[in-house]
Amino acid sequence: MTRTGTTSAHLRRALRREVPSTVGLLADEHDFSAMRRYRTFVFDDHTTYLRQVEALLRTLATQGGHTTVTLFDPEEFAAYCAETAIDPDHPDSRSRFTAHLATTGARVTYTGQPLATLLPELVDTAVRQATWEYATTVLATTGDCATCGKDIGRAAFERAARLLARLLDTAGPGTHHLVCSVPAADDQLLAVLHVDGTALPAVVAEEPAAEFTAVLAAGIALGAPGGLVLRTTTPDAPDRLHGWRLTGGTLTPLTEAEVFSAYCTDARTGEPLPPEPGVEHRAGFLLVPDPDDDWTTHH
Repeated sequence: MTRTGTTSAHLRRALRREVPSTVGLLADEHDFSAMRRYRTFVFDDHTTYLRQVEALLRTLATQGGHTTVTLFDPEEFAAYCAETAIDPDHPDSRSRFTAHLATTGARVTYTGQPLATLLPELVDTAVRQATWEYATTVLATTGDCATCGKDIGRAAFERAARLLARLLDTAGPGTHHLVCSVPAADDQLLAVLHVDGTALPAVVAEEPAAEFTAVLAAGIALGAPGGLVLRTTTPDAPDRLHGWRLTGGTLTPLTEAEVFSAYCTDARTGEPLPPEPGVEHRAGFLLVPDPDDDWTTHH
């Protein structure tokens, strides 16, 4: 039974606004080219494809409801089709895989932003998710300490959290931008954290802090030679750059010269770069040890 005067079409439109939508997006030319091997994939040009995706997103937005965009990976799609015994050369299969990504893949909410803004956000989200998954896998599989019997992954995460807290406490007021880099098996784990420390105590978002801590902890658990840099911005003053070397499960301050060299050297070519104007390169500050922290004794 419906309310008097309410048409079926109106009811369907109202119901449509309560049905979420997910769009699987082929972000780059390489992935797009891989999908062209399927006869039922009708697009020939990536630029045209992106233009049509953007038009679809705008249409969905006008209909109301919640729309998310996720990265469509052709290799993962092929593996999914093999595992589920479905034909990859069929639109229904692509739809099923996109629905699968809606619960498992990296995704962002479409709020009307242009594709030029949405794409980098989506790629960044995917990289963050992959980094988080790798780091947490490392922590979950390192086993127990042969000396003390403690779970190495859990102990490393707790130690990383204490190091981050002490670093932010010592950094003082300002807006802080932290980058942690840890070598992985075939890549480089990279985590970024923005902290509003203009008023103390500093405001740290829970999810990014957990991701950052997990990467630092993975480096500690693996004994990897990573690094951490901190950039602090305060009103009416030059930005300050500090750096540390991750070694022996702790953060060892870099000298001022080492910080300058790290920031003023092209990581790809090794060639010197001009220093950034309005930036001071400073040595990393010493982090006061936690009296309850016995990592170096037992690991």
